[in-house]
Amino acid sequence: MFQKTRLQLTILNSIVFIVLIAILSRTIYFYTEDQIYKDVNDSLIKDYRDFNNGGMPGGRPQGEFLLGPGPSVIVWGPDDTIIEPRLSVDNFFKVNEQKFFPKTFDDIEEISVNGYTYRALSTHVDTGYGQMAVQFIRNVDTEKEMLDRLLLILFVGGGIGSLVAVGAGYLLAGRALIPVKKSWDQQQQFVSDASHEIRTPLAVIQSRADLLFQSPNATIEEKAVDISIISKEVRRLNKLVNGLLTLTRTDSDQMEVKKSNFFLDDLLMDIVEQYTDIASFQEKSIISHAPEQVVFHGDKERIHQLLVILVDNAMKFTEEGGEISLSCIKNASSIILTVEDNGIGIPQEELSLIFNRFYQVEQSRSANEGSGLGLSIAKWIVNTHQGSIKVTSEQNERTRFEITFPRNQRKN
Repeated sequence: MFQKTRLQLTILNSIVFIVLIAILSRTIYFYTEDQIYKDVNDSLIKDYRDFNNGGMPGGRPQGEFLLGPGPSVIVWGPDDTIIEPRLSVDNFFKVNEQKFFPKTFDDIEEISVNGYTYRALSTHVDTGYGQMAVQFIRNVDTEKEMLDRLLLILFVGGGIGSLVAVGAGYLLAGRALIPVKKSWDQQQQFVSDASHEIRTPLAVIQSRADLLFQSPNATIEEKAVDISIISKEVRRLNKLVNGLLTLTRTDSDQMEVKKSNFFLDDLLMDIVEQYTDIASFQEKSIISHAPEQVVFHGDKERIHQLLVILVDNAMKFTEEGGEISLSCIKNASSIILTVEDNGIGIPQEELSLIFNRFYQVEQSRSANEGSGLGLSIAKWIVNTHQGSIKVTSEQNERTRFEITFPRNQRKN
């Protein structure tokens, strides 16, 4: 699929390049032609005007057809034959008389005869012998040769440029498709991982429901384990689906972020209060540290969600007797929020992967509790608040998430 698209983009890019080359070549040629013939045209026009204002231009020998600083003059009789200068019957101009006769009057024309090129400007003159024509003419073989050479260069250069354009178009098309292919691969991986993650709780629910149907007369107490497992998997599935919907909406910019001012230190206290009983039940502790009030401009609900994700992860990776600490401080330019635990830590080789969707640290896979979406959502929340998130960890010692928000956020 991508190869076909690449070929189509190559053709499109090549056409654009070739058209640009053609336009540039045409512009160069006509500009050069205008500059080369400028002096020739000016000399013809000058003698044309002098003649119309007072007769034959002084100092211009009639019949001088050789190259020179100025044009020569030919006078044509009423019968369209050269009467001045007087030429022998075998003279080049006499032999080609009809080819030299003006086709255009009062405007510059180009005349080509047997490989020679001339530019001429002619006018009618009414006399007692009838209407005659006076033609100012100048040989431009040298100028024509220069233009022909330029045309050849442009033609060859255009051909080479077209080949280069095709190659460049192919390379550019390949580079343009890299992010598209990457997004496509990520989407395919996302769908595959989502299907796998959804299939697991559904399989558990189905198997446990089948067991319940096998004992229709059993009491709830007798089947409490199966019901508990079904309930747990339903909650897990609900959490997974909500996470998928959140990420899908963030990808399409449909997730609204409603920012307002609130006290971040108070929100930390609320989180600690929310988790105190859970931590106590698991024989862990959770504390917060905020030396001063911190006013934060952001979406309070999303920041709450961010803290819940980080605290949930800390609780999961902290063993009995461990401690989870939350803190927020501010300086002149930033607000720094941290969530730290003294749990089992994260391997160094996995630190760069933990924000990927569906990625789970190896130690957590056996527990099979998470979906691997939480930290992806957390990173999106941080990004929407123009912040940055950094994680450091030492195995079997600690893990620290540090989030830095600018105090003055840009307007979205």
